[in-house]
Amino acid sequence: MPLVGLLLAAVPARAGVPFVTDDPDTPDKGHFEINLAVQSTHKTGETSGAIPSLEVNYGLLENLELHVLVPVAFDRQSGSNTKIGIGDIELGVKYRFIEADNFGWRPAVAFAPTLTTSTGDESRDLGTGRAHGFLPIWVSEELQKFTVFGGGGYNINPGPGNRNFWFTGLGVTYELTPEVTLGTEIFRTTAATSDGTSSTGFNVGAIYNISDIHHVMFSVGRNITHAAENNQFSSFVAYQITF
Repeated sequence: MPLVGLLLAAVPARAGVPFVTDDPDTPDKGHFEINLAVQSTHKTGETSGAIPSLEVNYGLLENLELHVLVPVAFDRQSGSNTKIGIGDIELGVKYRFIEADNFGWRPAVAFAPTLTTSTGDESRDLGTGRAHGFLPIWVSEELQKFTVFGGGGYNINPGPGNRNFWFTGLGVTYELTPEVTLGTEIFRTTAATSDGTSSTGFNVGAIYNISDIHHVMFSVGRNITHAAENNQFSSFVAYQITF
């Protein structure tokens, strides 16, 4: 389920929690998924993220999710104080228009557009000052204890010096036990600014199911290319409630 990525490398919504790459899953009709998360990304001279973010996903239909995420953003640059305030709020829907075939090889497929508003204070580096859109397609297939998920889409990225860009990602999780799931992903973004470059990154993470309602998850990662400019180290920790 989506969760914002607040990464200055212009990575889109963090998803398939605790990963950046999303999947087509939605909460059951009439059910909620609530994520309270802390995340940060460090690059040369700057660390930014959310402390915390609150994400609410609601199953309006069996295959249709409504999504809102409100981050308390922070930004700290070398030689200056840490700035904290409301960041850019994210709104979205997810519509799963193809269901997986449990007896074959047909994957689940969903369209999940998001709109990131300009609620954060751009002058304090807590927002971009403009609305942004992301238009992705997500796909997943379960193979016994493995789940393969991935996809990507087009980011609408207005602003001086900015350019629209593409995101693609691929991940896999493995159910080690009914309580513990391990996973990893690799993702790539094309240049998000006129003088920027494409970048590739990865995350590794885990999900621990305390019960059917309570879950804890985390991931850590970094960019493989252009890490100093975008992401030398990132972390994500979340407490999730499903009901």
